[in-house]
Amino acid sequence: MYWELYLFFLGISFVYAAVGFGGGSSYLALLAIYGMPYLELRLTVLVCNVIVVTGSVFVHLRVGQLNWRRTLPLVAASVPMAYLGAVVKISQHAFFCILGISLLAAAVLLWMEKKTEPDDHDVPEKKPAVKSAIWGSGIGFLSGMVGIGGGIFLSPVLNLARWDTAKKIAATASLFILVNSIVGIAGQWKQSLENVDVVRMSSLCMMTLIGGQMGANLAIGWEPLVIKRVTAILVLIAGVNVLAKNVPFIWS
Repeated sequence: MYWELYLFFLGISFVYAAVGFGGGSSYLALLAIYGMPYLELRLTVLVCNVIVVTGSVFVHLRVGQLNWRRTLPLVAASVPMAYLGAVVKISQHAFFCILGISLLAAAVLLWMEKKTEPDDHDVPEKKPAVKSAIWGSGIGFLSGMVGIGGGIFLSPVLNLARWDTAKKIAATASLFILVNSIVGIAGQWKQSLENVDVVRMSSLCMMTLIGGQMGANLAIGWEPLVIKRVTAILVLIAGVNVLAKNVPFIWS
């Protein structure tokens, strides 16, 4: 086990907590680069997601930023699909190929986000629940299969679609990450638990707990777009790295 991983997890959770994400994509990228077994990797990342994002969800609930009428169809549709994605058995090679492609897609989506003021979206009175359900089910399935909460995909998609105000999108993404991470854990628990180094996973989770609490309380004034752009670059590099190791023709 590389000791610097603990510092990386501390820093990642600190930064992601500032913008309401769990950090799953970056945890995944790091652990993939360091060669952690993929079954342990997915379960570790999902538990870390839950630890980091739970505080954000409580904050959003307390200040009333969740638009339940728009959020419920999206989150509800994601639940069965996230579980289905989690229980699907795929080979380690296929997993890392899907992960690499997902990271590249996430990097592009994050980079495409534009700076918005908290309430500058011209939000229509009604949003089709069917469209939200389709987004939720698709991102939920991918999240369950790869082992992330899905916020890194959902937030850019909703912002680009002008789905709601920036604050309410952040609140929705936080709830989406929490619910899908819990569902993913439920789906992967049996097949992953016997392959997990409990001490290692617990230590990494402790780092995310510390970093997440620090980020939620100290990084409120940070510019979210800057953090997302930096994250996009890091995720892009990680995605290329993962694919380079698992798809040989990239370098041929």
